[in-house]
Amino acid sequence: MTGPEPDGGPPHGTSRLVMGTAWAVLLVGLWLWGNEITDVRGGLSDPTTGDVAAVGRPAGVDLPRAHDPLDPARPQRVDVPSLGVRAPVVARGLDPRGAIDPPPYAQPGVVGWYGGGVRPGAAGPALLVGHVDTETRPAVFYHLSAVRPGEKIRVTRDDGSLAEFTVDDVQVLGGNDFDARRAYGPREAGRAELRLITCGGTFDRASRTYSANVVVSAYLTGVDR
Repeated sequence: MTGPEPDGGPPHGTSRLVMGTAWAVLLVGLWLWGNEITDVRGGLSDPTTGDVAAVGRPAGVDLPRAHDPLDPARPQRVDVPSLGVRAPVVARGLDPRGAIDPPPYAQPGVVGWYGGGVRPGAAGPALLVGHVDTETRPAVFYHLSAVRPGEKIRVTRDDGSLAEFTVDDVQVLGGNDFDARRAYGPREAGRAELRLITCGGTFDRASRTYSANVVVSAYLTGVDR
């Protein structure tokens, strides 16, 4: 999963290897998640400097009440209307290093769902990951950091339901001070939550890694059957 350089352009001419800080932090998050981290409240860790600024939870944003969790069902598509994103979702596992194995770079418009975890709409945090760019063009989550609290994310599920989530937090989390428990653990016990994750921060050409992750947090607020 790669991302734009500080000027917003893709880092052309670099190898698109799934490596470095951005995916390493997912490994830590999944380890903690697997050890039953629960009831994480409040904001995430402090924002880092980089190509995008953290939004957090600004005062005055009127957020709706949470909807009761749904029965588990596999995600088929994710829509982020504010970004014009309509992307198919495929289940992914873990790579040999223990990080989420993202969709192939040959499929820049596809989003990966960690199939070993929560299904979107069910109780707990479900993880969706996507690339920022490819060798030649932006990918599905290129503008993910532009999402704002109060905006909607919709997940079509294989039981015919459309789960609607409301964004309540957007952060850029750096590798050095990354708090996986607060990023990937549930904000409120028993609530259906969603995380959209991609790379952010600054790009290091020498190591071909990015300094941070963009993490968008949302929670279930409606369902259309």
